[in-house]
Amino acid sequence: MIIAVTTAADSLDGLMDRRFGRAPRFIIYNLETQEFSVKDNSQNLNAAQGAGIQSAQNVIESGAGVVITGHCGPKAFRALSAAGINVYNCGADTVREALNLFEIGALLPSLQADVEGHWA
Repeated sequence: MIIAVTTAADSLDGLMDRRFGRAPRFIIYNLETQEFSVKDNSQNLNAAQGAGIQSAQNVIESGAGVVITGHCGPKAFRALSAAGINVYNCGADTVREALNLFEIGALLPSLQADVEGHWA
């Protein structure tokens, strides 16, 4: 299973970013091999609109089946859901902590967006 986690960092010990659409990067983690790569998302940091949808496209292209993020807006949530990607909201401090919570089953999939679009 491939998992995308929102972050500004380049490592598993980096802080999670609480925003989905405007997260600077995604850690793309392979749960089976425990390997990861970093996917740049910086083009969406200052987008006037469409950041969530473009970020969702980045995640779809990565092959992830799961997103772990702090918050996800309605357009991004719809795009991810349409692609069959489950969103998990998480308040973990680091990417590694979020992945650990997912692995032990402590996170539940979100049923809807938890914030309005264009939040900071």
